Amino acid sequence: MVQRLEEEGDVAADYLEGLLDIADLDGDIDMDVEADRAVVAIVGTGLDPLVGPSGKVLDALQELTRLAVQTQTGERTRLLLDVGGFRAARRTELTEVGRKAAERARGGERVELEPMSAFERKVVHDAVAAAGLTSESEGVEPARRVVVLPPSA
Repeated sequence: MVQRLEEEGDVAADYLEGLLDIADLDGDIDMDVEADRAVVAIVGTGLDPLVGPSGKVLDALQELTRLAVQTQTGERTRLLLDVGGFRAARRTELTEVGRKAAERARGGERVELEPMSAFERKVVHDAVAAAGLTSESEGVEPARRVVVLPPSA
């Protein structure tokens, strides 16, 4: 399993290095395996164009990278891409959002959060679960959101 994920990371790194060359951007590629998925990060300065507003360009780039990996390996991938630490910083922010929503829900209130991407919802669900409460996703993309449920009586 780890060997397959490392192969995914290598394919993604090759694809992303080509993209950086085409875009004339400088960045180093870091690869890792975390939680049964390949994690690839582009590290450097001046990478904001690859993140875009609210990470929308990053999300699209991640999907293109996943497609490149799938084309090369013949298998679907759950690869996670980060650029310039955007996802790492967003994970920290969202963990706090989940913690605060869980605090509010403890008071008996059902808490609906703003629409989020699948990555963002997963982080919030994990934070709510760590706080000992339950949450669920409601709605349809792109308006899918996390709802934190109060403790059952």
